[in-house]
Amino acid sequence: MKVILLENIKKIGSIGEIIDVKRGYARNFLIANKKALYASKENINQVEKIKTQLSKKDNEKKQIAKKIAEKINKKEFQIKKLSTENKELYGSVKPTEISKLIKEKENLDITPSMIQPIKEIKSLGRFKIKITLHSEIDADIQIIVESAETIQ
Repeated sequence: MKVILLENIKKIGSIGEIIDVKRGYARNFLIANKKALYASKENINQVEKIKTQLSKKDNEKKQIAKKIAEKINKKEFQIKKLSTENKELYGSVKPTEISKLIKEKENLDITPSMIQPIKEIKSLGRFKIKITLHSEIDADIQIIVESAETIQ
C-alpha cells in the first residue's frame, strides 16, 4: 500500500516521501497515528502544499528533542528492586518504570515506547539504555539496579 509520510520516521522515510508499506502497518500505525496519508492524487497535491509547514513542525520537535538529550545524555539513574542472593531480580525493570524514574528525577516526559534497553534488565548492576527522542536524536543513559533487600 502506498502512503505519503507526514513526518520523518527512522528507517522508513522522510516528510512528503511516498513509500510502499504493508496494509496493516499503514492502517494500524501510520495512518492511525497521523504519521501518513493514503497516496491518492488529492493527498499528494495537499502534502506538496503543506510540506514546508510539516518541515517546520519537525524542526521544532527536533529542537525540543535536542534540549532533552542535553539534559539526560550520559546521566545515571538508580533504581532499587527486590533480588535473590545470586543477584537476580524478581521480575525485570520495564521501560514504564524507567520513564517514571526519569519523570521523577528530571521532570521530563519520556514515553516507554522511546526507551530501548539494549538487553532485558533481570539482574543487579549497570545497564545502558538508549532513548530515541526524535528520528535523528538519541540519548544514552545508565540504569544502576541496586538491591532493595534480599529474600531467602
